[in-house]
Parts: sequence; C-alpha cells; structure tokens
Amino acid sequence: MKPITIIESRIVVMPRENVDTDQIIPARFLKVTDKEGLGEALFCDWRYEGVDKPRPDFVLNRPEARGCQVLVAGDNFGCGSSREHAPWALVDYGFRAVISTRIADIFRNNALKNGLVPVVLEPAAHAKLLAAPGAKVRIDIGAQTVTLPDGSTAPFPLDGFARYCLMNGVDELGFLLAQEEAIAKFESKV
Repeated sequence: MKPITIIESRIVVMPRENVDTDQIIPARFLKVTDKEGLGEALFCDWRYEGVDKPRPDFVLNRPEARGCQVLVAGDNFGCGSSREHAPWALVDYGFRAVISTRIADIFRNNALKNGLVPVVLEPAAHAKLLAAPGAKVRIDIGAQTVTLPDGSTAPFPLDGFARYCLMNGVDELGFLLAQEEAIAKFESKV
C-alpha cells in the first residue's frame, strides 16, 4: 500500500443513495483473488449494456470523469454484503477516496485496509460537492479535512490507527510485523 497524506483531485459525482457492494462489483466477479483488473468491472451493470458496450449516460463513461481520484456518492455508500472486492475495484479503477454522508461500517473497514479513504461529511458540506461535478478538492489525511471548491474546509472522522496506517502505507498486518522486535522483547519477559 502506498502512503496517502494528501489527495488533490477533481471529483466524480454519483448521487445515488444506498449503493450496495453488489452494485459496486457484481457477484459474478468475485471468483478472483487478484485485485488487478477489477476496475473494469466497477459498477459493471450500470456502466455497460450487455457485455462491453459502455452506456454514454453513466458518469464514469463521460470524458470528464477520466483521471478523477475522488468519488462523491449519495448517502449510505457501500451497504450490503462484506465483499472486499468492492474497495479493490474502486482502487483498481483509480479512486483514492469516496465521500458520502454515511459509509457502511464493513465497507469502511475494508476500504481502509486497501488504501481507499472513506470520507464522511456533514450534509451541508456534502451538498456543496454534489452541486460541483468536476470541481477540485483537497483531502488532508493528517488534518482530517476536505477543502471544498469554495475554499472552505470540512472535517471528517478517522480513527488514529487508520490515519497512521494510511499515512505510512501499511495495513494492519504490516503494522504488526513492524513491531516484531518489541513483541519478542515482551515475550522474553514472560
């Protein structure tokens, strides 16, 4: 996992509410254990007609969505089953953060473990983003703030351990392995 301290990007706005993990990555794509290539299947049933014909009206198929690293979604993003493939697909597509007014707990935990920043904003700040597709935002992991297109900042919650892992590019296992010397020292005293 690469360290994440600041994300500066234009935003893609997808205001749909209650987007569940089966919509993010349909179950038929869950047979793989490799994260690579899952971005092609991201929102597959919404992005494509049939097997591979892009729907021109879907937001990710529009030219202005290319290169955007921040997805602004409607309320209750990532609800449903606990498939880790959902954040894998978002990251493989190129997203580094998802912003919503509510993000499902299991999805949030899976996102953090895979280098995707789940940002929960108050409704007023979120509404400013929904009204500004393509605008640029700045997400500061250390300060736990989002700089909105109008220059104002909005705070978002992130527990200290998750923030440490994101900023240092380690997952939970990597953090524990880095503590091997301290663990051995403790065990020698027992």
